Amino acid sequence: MDSSVELTAREARSEASDVERVTALARSKQQLLEQLRLRIVGQQTAVDLLLIALFAKGHGLLVGVPGLAKTSLVTSLAETLSLRANRIQFTPDLMPSDITGTDVLEQDPVTGERRFRFVRGPIFTNILLADEINRTPPKTQAALLQAMEEQRVTASGTTHLIEAPYLVFATQNPIEQEGTYPLPEAQLDRFMLQIEMSYPAADEELEIVRRTTSPEPEQLRGVLSREEILALQALVRRVPVAPHVIAHAVHLVRASRPTETGVLDRVKAYVSFGAGPRASQALILAAKARAVLDGRYAAEVEDVRALALPILRHRLVMSFRAEAEGVRPAQIIEELLRAQRV
Repeated sequence: MDSSVELTAREARSEASDVERVTALARSKQQLLEQLRLRIVGQQTAVDLLLIALFAKGHGLLVGVPGLAKTSLVTSLAETLSLRANRIQFTPDLMPSDITGTDVLEQDPVTGERRFRFVRGPIFTNILLADEINRTPPKTQAALLQAMEEQRVTASGTTHLIEAPYLVFATQNPIEQEGTYPLPEAQLDRFMLQIEMSYPAADEELEIVRRTTSPEPEQLRGVLSREEILALQALVRRVPVAPHVIAHAVHLVRASRPTETGVLDRVKAYVSFGAGPRASQALILAAKARAVLDGRYAAEVEDVRALALPILRHRLVMSFRAEAEGVRPAQIIEELLRAQRV
C-alpha cells in the first residue's frame, strides 16, 4: 500500500476513534451532573463553565456573594473526578511559602550531616481551591503565577513539577472590599474564565434550605479517573476548528482594544486596555471543550460567542470615565458581539 494512502487511512481511523470518545464524554458529562446535583442546587451555568475549564486545561475565577456554594461546587467537582484537591484560605497574613512550600533543615541521626529538604506546600495537587484570593497581599497572590502558567514551582533555585491535571479555581466576594487586594491584571489574565454566580431562584433556595438542614448528604461517586481526564484534555486539543471560527475569535478580541483602527467609539471612550492574545487562545480552547461536552467533534462560531462574556469580562481594563458613568465590561462585550455579526 502506498505510504500516503496508509497515512490517510490511519488518520481516518484516529478521527473515528476521537468521535467515539466525544460521544463517551457526553455520557460522562451526564453522570457528572447527576453526582453534582446531589450536592449543588441550580447554578447550571457555573457548572458548565467549570467543566469547560477542566477539559480545556484552564483556570477559573468564581465571583459571587457569600453562601452561593462556590467552595462546595469546586470540592464536589474534585470528588466526582477522583482527583486530589487542596483548599487554601487566603488571609492577609498568608505568606508565599505557605502556598508553595519551604526548605527545612534536617540532620541525619547517624552521620550528623545537615541538609535542606523541600517540603511541598498545598499548591502541589490536582485541583487547588484558592478561597477568597483577594484577601491576601499581591506578593502572596503572585506565588500562584508560575504554577498557573507553567505547572511548576521554583523554590531556592530548584524547579519542582506539579502533576497533571492541574487547575486553580479561585473564589472572590464582589461586595465586601474592606481589607482586600484587587488581583493584578497579569494574574487575572491567567484565569481562562470568570464565572459569575448569581442568587438562586425561589424554588432552588427552598431546596437548598431543605437539603442543608437535613442529615448529611451521601458521598459522591467518582465518575472519571485521572488517566481518563488527561486523555479527554488531549482530545479537546485535537478537535478541528474551521479558519473562519478562529478569525471570528481573533477579530472579537482585537475589537476590544481601543488602539485598534475601526473599533467602536464606546470602546475608545470606556476601555483603557483591551484583551490580549491569551484571550483569543482561551476562546478557541474553551469553544473546543464546549463542543466536545455537547457531543460535537467540531467547534463553531456559536461556541465562541457563547463564551465571550466569561472569557473577556475580567480582561478589559475600564477607564475612569467608565467607572464614573457606571459602564461595565459586560455592556461593552455585548456591543462587540452585536457589531461582530456571524
